Amino acid sequence: MTETDQILALTDQLLTDHDATDRIAFRGAQYELGLGWVHFPVGFGGLGADAKLQRVVEEKLRNAGVKYAEVGWNGFGLFLAAPTIVAHAEPETKARLLRPLFTGEEIWCQLFSEPGAGSDLASLATRAVRDGDEWVVNGQKVWNTLAHVADRGMLVTRTDPNVPKHRGLTYFALDMHAAGVEVRPLRQITGEAEFNEVYMTDVRVPDADRVGDVGDGWRVSMTTLMNERVTIGGAVAARESGPIGELMHVWRELPADRRADDVARDAVMKLWIEAEVLRLTNIRAGQNRKAGIAGPEGSVSKLAFAEVNKRIYSEAINLLGPEGVLIDHYDFIRPETANLTGGLDIRKMFLRARANSIEGGTSEILRNILGERILGLPGEPRTDKELPWTQVPRN
Repeated sequence: MTETDQILALTDQLLTDHDATDRIAFRGAQYELGLGWVHFPVGFGGLGADAKLQRVVEEKLRNAGVKYAEVGWNGFGLFLAAPTIVAHAEPETKARLLRPLFTGEEIWCQLFSEPGAGSDLASLATRAVRDGDEWVVNGQKVWNTLAHVADRGMLVTRTDPNVPKHRGLTYFALDMHAAGVEVRPLRQITGEAEFNEVYMTDVRVPDADRVGDVGDGWRVSMTTLMNERVTIGGAVAARESGPIGELMHVWRELPADRRADDVARDAVMKLWIEAEVLRLTNIRAGQNRKAGIAGPEGSVSKLAFAEVNKRIYSEAINLLGPEGVLIDHYDFIRPETANLTGGLDIRKMFLRARANSIEGGTSEILRNILGERILGLPGEPRTDKELPWTQVPRN
């Protein structure tokens, strides 16, 4: 029996023996059968199979009418935390964290950026001090999407301030319900508070919740960030769906005389081509990407996604004319899902798309990464690279 036949047989077993309407129980069974992430090791939601075969599972479940709004309800866990945990955590930690993550019993958020450490993540100041089998954490994180609904957070802390900034970091799976964790909303330009700031005051984190070795947090966090860039920029959607689909809907609803405008038609067509090129590039990159570890294509896709998205929604507002400035409501809402690729009113998505060039790595930082690591250009001077963190000047 080939790997594909084995996976098809297991998927048939899943559909026959379990009720898909009970999401948690069904996904628990899917995890136990190794169909959560087929390329993960046996016993941790996988079969040690080729990552490309995950599509076999997803297509069969989709054809059977099983639907998951994964990015909305636990995208940070499924696509960022899980690959990091399976690559770096101890076996006991993997076993404890991965199953409830996959079933959705534990929702995850990301706790990386700080007021003084945005693009320069390695300069973060949140401290974790060892106290027996626990760590005491104090600090502040910011721009934490959906932290207000999260049960766990991917937390990077400074555990050794006396070594250069990249070497003294440690990564934890933070219990967001622990004493001393406070989540405050950040109201955005859309009127919503999808983002948050998180304060940690004498939070006690078990060492058992550490992901990776002490002091190895930079390497662990790079796994998360690479997967984040692939997730934001590298999703493969159906042709003419998402932002470009919304622009085409606006175009087709225009009066005939407006659609006869050659300049407007050319602008829309150019954006359609850009979106399709990005979609096809993501398909190719996804096929080439090694299981569990994203490569530099994530930075390419994420940069292109951010810039194309902003242009698409700007053109949509241009086509709407005066109607494009009218928003039907501006209520303060704390969403329970992320809206990265559409789904809101076109006017709100025009505003929300501004964040695409900041979240998951700013476009400026991504250009630096591509220039240095892919094109081989000289890097920017870094005078603090070998200095102990305590000696690095800060505001």
